[in-house]
Amino acid sequence: MLKAIVKTIALLAILFVMLYVGMHNPHQIDFQFPVMGTTAKAPIRAPAALIFFTVFAVGLLAGTILSFGGGKGGRKSGGGKDR
Repeated sequence: MLKAIVKTIALLAILFVMLYVGMHNPHQIDFQFPVMGTTAKAPIRAPAALIFFTVFAVGLLAGTILSFGGGKGGRKSGGGKDR
């Protein structure tokens, strides 16, 4: 339970930093990500806070999927056959 509380506090700290950055960067910026071909030609123009939140959300979802997703079934490895 302590581990869950520490993780929650860490997530709240990250969200606070995201909110703080968003409050102090309300102006429009050009987001360029050359690996993705569409933004190399026409950058995405949006408020800095929205782009920061989007990048954070994509990273959080990717981390969650890599941590918890991708299992091959309901059985965990390492166990013997139950027959």
